[in-house]
Amino acid sequence: MFRSICPGFILILAVSYLPASPVETPAKELIQYVRDAKKAGLKDDVIEKNAVKVGWPAPAVKDAIEFVRNPAPAASEPAGAKSRPETAAAEPVQRTAAAEKTEPAVNRPVEPTSTPAAAAPAANTATNTPANPAPNPAANIPSGTPTVAVGGGTKPSVISRGVPDEYRIGEGDVVQVSVWGEPAASVTGVVVRPDGMITIPLIKDVPVAGMTPSEAERVITDLLSKQIKAADVTIIVNQIHSKKVFLVGGGIKKEGPIPYTYRMTVMQALSEAGGLSDYAKRKKIYVLRNENGRQFKLAFDYDAVLRGEHMEQNIPLLPGDTLVVPNH
Repeated sequence: MFRSICPGFILILAVSYLPASPVETPAKELIQYVRDAKKAGLKDDVIEKNAVKVGWPAPAVKDAIEFVRNPAPAASEPAGAKSRPETAAAEPVQRTAAAEKTEPAVNRPVEPTSTPAAAAPAANTATNTPANPAPNPAANIPSGTPTVAVGGGTKPSVISRGVPDEYRIGEGDVVQVSVWGEPAASVTGVVVRPDGMITIPLIKDVPVAGMTPSEAERVITDLLSKQIKAADVTIIVNQIHSKKVFLVGGGIKKEGPIPYTYRMTVMQALSEAGGLSDYAKRKKIYVLRNENGRQFKLAFDYDAVLRGEHMEQNIPLLPGDTLVVPNH
């Protein structure tokens, strides 16, 4: 009997010493929102309902509420780590340096992405040199996706460009240029230079600043048509750096510009700036917006929106908007 129990007991001990799986921390802006709502005396179910109305996805809201209720403990060191001498920590660095002398460098391909938040290759920022050739955005087409015939193959009939159709590319933005069936003519990420140009294979410098993605596609297609018959070009905006939203006033914890994100609401912008200070005039917040040479003042009642009221005030911000948070 002892022999049959012993293996099970050892297995239980082994499982208890396994490291816990890492838990992904919710977005800091959402955590700040939940904390503010709790300070206002709202219950978790009301916070969840209001946060979804504000614009955050329900699963992320649930995670943030749980995180605020039970903050994740700081990662602890492995057992015995503190007992090792300090010199032991330097050993991996020494081994790595030695290995670099004997092992060839490995170039890792950059994966394409269609989201604005994707990282761009560091080399592009400094020299604007084209990145590794990009595979086509529709290389792996999920089953059931509507497609159209292109050359000898098919591609999705609709490809997300990462931004709304009316978005205009600006200086500092990172774009992906994909030429269907021509990976050598494509780039995963290239920075728009101060002169409004990007550099891509075969046609070198191309002006794209001030254009929408579809307009830039037509320009590049016309230039490539001299070398590639029936070139099919897709422009994806990977990162937005040319557009900003400005937060001012003594009632916000962090004044200054923040990167513009498509469909960022007033509440999300306030949360990204660290939330309101203790002296903020919470009912006197407003957005200054310039349209066609005229300036508009759009009111925002923080406490009302926090309670789920007057949600029409929680508008999506536009590039160049100034969010003013006065203080007492």
